[in-house]
Amino acid sequence: MPASPSTARAINDRLALRLLQQEGALTAGQLKQLTGLSRPTVADLVERLTAAGLIAVVGESGEQRRGPNARLYGIVADRAHLGALDVRTEGVSVVVSDLLGTELARASVPIADDTGTGPAVEQAVALVERAAKEAGAERLHTVGIGAPGLIDPATGELRDSSGLPEWHRRLVAALQERLPARVTVENETNLAALAEQREGAARDRDTFVLLWLGHGTGAAVVLDGRLRRGASGGTGEIGFLPVPGTGALPSATDCEGGFHSLAGSAAIARLAQEHGLVAAGPAHEPQAAALVRAAAATPGSPRSAHFLDTLADRLAIGAAAVVAVLDPGCVVLAGEVGQAGGDALAVRVEERLVRMSPLPAEVRASTLGGDAVLRGALLTARDGAQDELFGPSPR
Repeated sequence: MPASPSTARAINDRLALRLLQQEGALTAGQLKQLTGLSRPTVADLVERLTAAGLIAVVGESGEQRRGPNARLYGIVADRAHLGALDVRTEGVSVVVSDLLGTELARASVPIADDTGTGPAVEQAVALVERAAKEAGAERLHTVGIGAPGLIDPATGELRDSSGLPEWHRRLVAALQERLPARVTVENETNLAALAEQREGAARDRDTFVLLWLGHGTGAAVVLDGRLRRGASGGTGEIGFLPVPGTGALPSATDCEGGFHSLAGSAAIARLAQEHGLVAAGPAHEPQAAALVRAAAATPGSPRSAHFLDTLADRLAIGAAAVVAVLDPGCVVLAGEVGQAGGDALAVRVEERLVRMSPLPAEVRASTLGGDAVLRGALLTARDGAQDELFGPSPR
């Protein structure tokens, strides 16, 4: 059956807004050409979206003829402000952006292990409030949070996980209480995969697996364009994967003995020490990332080459298990360590996968590195805000 007039208007409005988001400012004539809608219909939707405060005239095109069609319309970027948080065991980072995702403020704060739950939550909330003020945002419309641990698929809430600080769960509740904003939380590795798919190394892939290599290890699975979370939200807990070469088995509450024991930051740092490598990096990143980056930058060094070869042996064990089960066709080495290794590490892992698995799998290095979680959280916040603001007009 044909759509009702109100439904048709909503569809046309969303189409126009999506084009303005993708293409930037457009004239009414360009909107007519790109949408295939009639001139009166385009004029009507432009008037409607302008009245709703979603678009505005931002300039004029280079056309010689002046008139309504020469006006350039763009989305009103400050119609809403967004927040994104990357919550780690050692601290919090935050970004505030406008509705189009343009970064307006960025800040971070370390949180020591011995900080109490209340003070830790207060430091993190205060950081968000300061960043919003610096960005000139009176309020945040939507806040996306990336955190380690499992997300309950039924409630969308961060589950209580052993080994993670209590302030993580309390922070989500505190932000919901203190901010007049929609707050969503997602596993950090899943957000990294979203960012790599839309802005990074997996832009041309709708099926791939992301291996997160940072302070800890994790994986995210994207099949047919959809992020897969599993029955309990635990898809990708690859740190618990039993693998050869660890000398023990992981338990339900401790991933030591699992893949984490081979590929976690501490394990990589010990491996580098065994090869006589030293390097210094920023305080906020895993020491392993600085060591891997230094090795990748000196490929002619026998020590560096042997270290990268041995590390690739380890990573290929976990990657091969994932490839054998999921056949993703592409594995992205992400996180600070994955980005630091770059092509030098990715090529080595792929060479080993070719020998270990009958299933073809291209291995790529992350292009976003440790920033992928924040980018993914911001993309999630932007999607949520636009779904609400770009929804059907009440007219």
